[in-house]
Amino acid sequence: MGTPLLWLTFNLFVLTAIALDLGVFHRRAHKLTTREAITWTLVWVGLTAVFGIGILHYSGEQRGLEFFTGYVIEKALSVDNLFLFLVIFRAFKVDERVQHRILELGILGALLMRGAMIAAGAGLIGRFSWVLYVFGAFLVFAGLHMLFAKKKEMHPEQNRISRFASRYLRVTPDYQGSKFFIRESGRLFATPLFVVLLIVEITDITMAVDSIPAIFGITRDPFIVYTSNVFAILGLRAMYFLLAGVLGRLRYLTAGLSFVLAFIGAKMIVEPWVHISVEISLVVVAGMLLVALVASLMVARKAT
Repeated sequence: MGTPLLWLTFNLFVLTAIALDLGVFHRRAHKLTTREAITWTLVWVGLTAVFGIGILHYSGEQRGLEFFTGYVIEKALSVDNLFLFLVIFRAFKVDERVQHRILELGILGALLMRGAMIAAGAGLIGRFSWVLYVFGAFLVFAGLHMLFAKKKEMHPEQNRISRFASRYLRVTPDYQGSKFFIRESGRLFATPLFVVLLIVEITDITMAVDSIPAIFGITRDPFIVYTSNVFAILGLRAMYFLLAGVLGRLRYLTAGLSFVLAFIGAKMIVEPWVHISVEISLVVVAGMLLVALVASLMVARKAT
C-alpha cells in the first residue's frame, strides 16, 4: 500500500511531532500533570482515528480494519511495557520531572529499531512464506509462557546492562538533572540517567519481539504494520503518566495479552485451512482485552 511518497511524508510527520514535543512543548523538565497526560492521550488517539479513517477512505475497509486491529494489539502490548518502565524508574529513583524525557528518547529509539525489525520481517515473509508458521508457533509459545511463567521480583538495577555500564563506562554516582553526559576535568562521564535510557531501550526491543510478529498475523502490508506500531508508541509517554497510578491494579492484563498472542499465533498457523477475517480478529482481540480489564477493575474494587 505504502508508496515512497507516503513513507516519506509519514516519517517526516513523526520526526516533526517528536521535535515539537521535545523542543517546544516539553523543553523544560517538569512532572506531567494528569490534565496534560489526558490532553496528550486524547491528541494521539484523535490523530490515530483520523489516520485510520483516511486509510478506510482511500484504501478500503479491509486495510482500515487491519490498521485499527494492529493498533489495538500494539497499544495493549505497550500498556504491559508501561509496567516495566514503572519498575525501572522506581528502582533507579528517577526524578518524575525527567521521566518524560527518558520516555520520549526511548520512543525515538524504539521507532528506529522497530522500523528495522518490520523491514526484516516483511523481507523474510516475502521470500520465505513458511516464516509465517514460525511466527505463529512463536506467538503461541510466547502467549503460553506469559500465562504460566512464574512471576519473579524484578531488580533492573542488578541486570546485565547496569553491570556492564558500571564496569565499562565512567558513570557519575549521582544524577545531573536531565543530562545524560557531563564533562569533568576534561573527561566525559555518563550519568545514571543514560544507564536508565539504555535499559528502557533494550526492554522495548525485547517486547517488540512479540508484538511485531503479532501484527504480521493481521496484515502483510509493511506500511500498515509500521504505522499502527508508530501511532501506538507515540502516545505511550502520555499514557504512562495517565496510568502510572493504576498499573498495579491491572492484574489480569498479562493473562489477557497472553490469550491475544496465542490467538494470533494460532490464526497464522491455520490460515491455509481456516480463514479468520480481520473483523472477527478485531472482535476477538478487543473482547479478550475487555474481559481482562473488567475483571481487573472488579477485583481491585473488591480489595479496596
